[in-house]
Amino acid sequence: MFRAESKDRQMALCSLSYDIDQNLQGKGVFVIKYLGSKRTLLDTIEQVMSVIPETRSVVDLFSGTSRVGHHLKSVGYQVFSNDLNTYAYALASCYVQADRINHLSEVEALLKEMSMLEPKAGYFTKNFCEDARFFQPQNGAKLDVMRDWLEEQDMDWERKAIVLVALMEAADRVDSTCGIQMAYLKKWANRSFNDLELRMPVLHNSPIGRPCKAYHGDALINSAKISADVAYLDPPYNQHKYLGNYHIWESLVKWDKPEVYGVARKRVDVKDRHSSFNRKRQIHEAMRTIVSNLDVKHMVVSFSNEGYIERDEMVEILETRGRVSVVEKDFKRYVGATIGIHSPKGEKVGEVSHVRNKEYLFVVSQDDRVHNALNQNPLSDTGTSEC
Repeated sequence: MFRAESKDRQMALCSLSYDIDQNLQGKGVFVIKYLGSKRTLLDTIEQVMSVIPETRSVVDLFSGTSRVGHHLKSVGYQVFSNDLNTYAYALASCYVQADRINHLSEVEALLKEMSMLEPKAGYFTKNFCEDARFFQPQNGAKLDVMRDWLEEQDMDWERKAIVLVALMEAADRVDSTCGIQMAYLKKWANRSFNDLELRMPVLHNSPIGRPCKAYHGDALINSAKISADVAYLDPPYNQHKYLGNYHIWESLVKWDKPEVYGVARKRVDVKDRHSSFNRKRQIHEAMRTIVSNLDVKHMVVSFSNEGYIERDEMVEILETRGRVSVVEKDFKRYVGATIGIHSPKGEKVGEVSHVRNKEYLFVVSQDDRVHNALNQNPLSDTGTSEC
């Protein structure tokens, strides 16, 4: 990445053509490139959930791509997902709330019909293919006509969300980024030359008699409104806003065609949207509020060692609700953080400080059986520790 005149210019003039594996598959499901995705933690999270007795329902308060909620639904949990960003709400409505039995044939027919539309360049093409280079113009024109057509159809939100996710994932497969939309590559990624192709998202059915549901709102508010057996929390952990990192998905889903700014063509509301979890002086109190609000018996909290809350500080916050055990996992940092710092001319001007991170899973419960099970079958790379 660059040191340049502004952050937008710094990110958007990225000079390294770096292809990310297009087969980011987990459990047979395509996953969009996403900073902080828990794709590689799914098995560990499932193992943690399995040692918590009498667990039938889980609330995922910061759902993001809904990878965790989707997986937990697939193994029989009733899941309640929540997120503030509209694109994340669409993902949760598709992967958590929508049931395969209700939508499969109908959505497959819609996707087939959309694929036959003649490309027509519009808002998306101008902003993200011509003024910026996130996608090739021919694919932008397809997205424009498909999204305009979808907006004219009379369908309920749940079905529309499935189609929107199909669009989002199709676009992700032909983008030209390092995995975040604050930057595009100076040289086109090889995958960007592929034709945009719609695929049916992989849906699961809710447990019989226990429907899953997606919520759209601020976690600080909805944490007091949603009850479950277990809360899974994966909050933002530093200054980077997900709305800024994935502003194109927000615009594609809302289709409000907002004013944009900067080389990366961000939505103007990125400037106005602020979260306590992105502010070092506010994140501790925000976390305390959510931990206090939640009507659950147990909690599983995912957090990075790069976050604003230190390990010991998180334990102190969580101990107000029960004993805490910590599972540690070692991970490679996202690709954009491993390619170095470059000047606008593409010259390397700085070194990467580190290429590995630790992800903590804090397991909170007053039930001794939970901690005993974790100690007997350590899931950490270094062994489970009890605080």
